[in-house]
Amino acid sequence: MFTTRPELRGTFGAIATTHWIASAVGMSVLERGGNAFDAAAAAGFVLQVVEPHLNGPGGEVPIILKRPDQDLPLVICGQGPMPMAATPERFAELGLAQVPGTGLLPSVVPGAFDAWMLLLRDHGTWTPRAVLEAAIGYAEDGYPVLPRVAASILPARHFFPAEWPSSAEIWLPGGEVPRPRSLLRTPSLAATYRRILAEAEAAGADREAQIEAARGAFYRGFVAEAVDRFYRTAELMDSSGRRHGGLLTGDDMARYAARTEATTSRDYHGLTVHKTGPWGQGPVLLQALALLEGFDLAAMDPAGERFVHTIVECMKLAYADREVFYGDPDAVDVPLDILLSDAHAATRRRLVTDQASLELVPGDLPGAAARMAEVMAMSGAETPVGLGHGEPTFAPLPVEWGDTVHLDVVDRWGNMVSATPSGGWLQSSPAVPGLGFAISTRGQMCWLAPGHPSTLRPGMRPRTTLTPTLVTRDGEGYLAMGTPGGDQQDQWTLAVLLRHLHHGLDLQAAIDQPLFTSRHFPQSFYPRIAEPGRLLVEERFGPEVIGALQRRGHLVKVEGPWSLGRVCATGRRDGQVLAAATPRLMQAYAIAR
Repeated sequence: MFTTRPELRGTFGAIATTHWIASAVGMSVLERGGNAFDAAAAAGFVLQVVEPHLNGPGGEVPIILKRPDQDLPLVICGQGPMPMAATPERFAELGLAQVPGTGLLPSVVPGAFDAWMLLLRDHGTWTPRAVLEAAIGYAEDGYPVLPRVAASILPARHFFPAEWPSSAEIWLPGGEVPRPRSLLRTPSLAATYRRILAEAEAAGADREAQIEAARGAFYRGFVAEAVDRFYRTAELMDSSGRRHGGLLTGDDMARYAARTEATTSRDYHGLTVHKTGPWGQGPVLLQALALLEGFDLAAMDPAGERFVHTIVECMKLAYADREVFYGDPDAVDVPLDILLSDAHAATRRRLVTDQASLELVPGDLPGAAARMAEVMAMSGAETPVGLGHGEPTFAPLPVEWGDTVHLDVVDRWGNMVSATPSGGWLQSSPAVPGLGFAISTRGQMCWLAPGHPSTLRPGMRPRTTLTPTLVTRDGEGYLAMGTPGGDQQDQWTLAVLLRHLHHGLDLQAAIDQPLFTSRHFPQSFYPRIAEPGRLLVEERFGPEVIGALQRRGHLVKVEGPWSLGRVCATGRRDGQVLAAATPRLMQAYAIAR
C-alpha cells in the first residue's frame, strides 16, 4: 500500500507534532537526555510561538501521560475555569443571549502554562530555562510564517489597528501583514518568558523551587497583574458587534492551579483507551467504541461506505449524549457510569439502521429529550459579527478562524504523553499589552440558558473539545494520538484508531486513508450551528462510495482530497518506538530513531 511517508520506527524515542519545528525541538530534548515529558513541554511552548493562530501562552491544554513505574495513566487538566464574575445574569444585563465568540467577555483563566509546569515538576527532569529556551529563541530571532498564519492575520489588517491595537503591534509589524515564509519575531512574548525565568531563578538553584516561582510569576505576579489591569479597563469589539469590557481578574488567576486527575477509560479488543473526564468531549470516543463493539468492523472495507456509515451513526448517538449530559463534574452530576455501560450501549445500538438518521437522539434518561430540544432551539440562533469566532476544522471553513495543535512523545524508558494545546489564538481576543499574547475565549462554549450541564457557572470549566488519546496494553503505554479540529477531533482519531486495530494498517497508512466528519450535531463554538445529516468526506473516497453514502440518506459535501484531519501518533511495541504524522497541510512532522 502506498503511503505518503513511512511509519517511522526506532528504539530511542519518537515524537509527532503538528509543526516540524516543534517536532525537531522535542527530539533535541530527548537527544540531550531529557525524557518524554521534558520534550513535550519544550515542544508545547514552541507550538505557542510557531502556530500562534492555533494556540498561545494564554490558552489551555489537556495532557494524558503514562509512566512505566505507575500502573495507570494520568490526566493533567490545563483547562482554566470561567471568571467568578461570569454569570448568566451579567450577560443578560449586557443584552446577550449567548456568550460572544471573541473579545474580552468569553475569556477564561489561561491554563496551559500551569499545566506544562506541573508536568515538568512532577514528571520531567529539566529546569524551566532549559524547557523554554527554544521557544524564547524563535520568538526573539524569528520563525518562518506559515501561509495559514498570514491568511489568519490578513482579514484583520484593518480590524486590529482600529479595534485591537495591542494585537496590531504584534501581528502587523510595520503596519503590514507578514509575508508567508518570511521571518516573524514576537519579542514581547520572549521578554515575558525571560522575566518569568528571572523570577524563577531568583528562587534558587532547586529545580522544583524554580518551577513554583515561575507558576507564581504567571498566576500571582506580573502576568496576572497585566491581565487584571487590561480586563478591568479596556472595552473592545467582539463578535456581538458591540464593545464590552472583560470579567477576568487577577483574583481569578491567583485562584487557579492545574491539577492531576484519573483518566476515563474503556477496554476495547484487548486494549484500554484513556481519555479525559466529561469536562472534555473525550468520553464520546469511548461511548462510540462501546456502540461499535456490536459491529464486525474488520469485515468492512476501511475506505468503504459501510465503515463510514456505521461509525458516523454511532458517533451521532455519542455526540447527542455529549450535548445533554457532559459538563464540568465539579459543578454538575454527569451520569458517566451509565453512559459508558454495556447496557446503555446495547440500547442505543438498536437505533443504528442502514439509513442515516436526521435526528439527534440522546439516551433515555430523565429530562434528556427536553434538554436536547432546548439545545437545538439555541443552536445557531445568532449571527456573529467580524472575524475570529469559533474553532472550526481549519479546512472547510474560513482560514482566519482558530483551531488547535497536537503533540505525542514516547521515549526509550517507556514514558508516553499525548497533549492537545489550544486557545489564545491571535485572532480570538486582543493581546494583553506588554505580554505579547491573547487570552483563551473558551467561555463561548457555555450556554446562558438555565438547567443545562454546560450552563455558565462562575468558576466552572467550560466543556472543551480538546481530547488527546492514550492507549495501554497490559498496563503499558501502547499508543498516543490525537488531532486538532474542535468537534471533529474524536471523529478523526476514532477512524484512524479503528483502521489500525481492525485492518492491520500501520499508523501512517491509517492516517493517510481518506477521512470524514459529521456536522450533524451543534458545534461547540459560537454560534453553535448544527447541520443535521451533513457529512463531509474527502474526495479520495471516490464517486462509488460517495454515491452509496448519499443513497443511505447522508447529506454529503465533498471536500478536497487531503483536507480533513491532522492526526499525529506515536507508539511503542515489541521493543520499538513508532511515529506517524498527517501529510495534510504539509506541516506536521514525525521523527523517530
